[in-house]
Amino acid sequence: MNAPINTACSSTAQASTLMTATALPLPAELRQRVVVNSTLSAQIDQQRQAVQHILNGQDNRLLVVVGPCSIHDPDAALEYADRLAALSDEVSEQILPVMRVYVEKPRTTVGWKGLAYDPDLDG
Repeated sequence: MNAPINTACSSTAQASTLMTATALPLPAELRQRVVVNSTLSAQIDQQRQAVQHILNGQDNRLLVVVGPCSIHDPDAALEYADRLAALSDEVSEQILPVMRVYVEKPRTTVGWKGLAYDPDLDG
């Protein structure tokens, strides 16, 4: 559970940079807000099981994990996913392509940190 934080500042410098603090929702709250229908849930389970079978040697297909380093354009990422899904249909007997997406740049110490930190791309 998120602990309440004290947003009162004793320093004028801090007060000028601190805007607001908002508690993150709990995982249970997110599950209530973002409902995954049974069809999508079954598809997720099926894909996870397929990956597990490949990794365990129960499926002879090649697992290929592909995707952009970190997305900065959600529309482009969705287009990439659509194209990958079409390709997946063509190669599904031999290859299981899996799209991976980062919304942050974990190794970046300077510059843009990623969509998770700057969703409006405004710096």
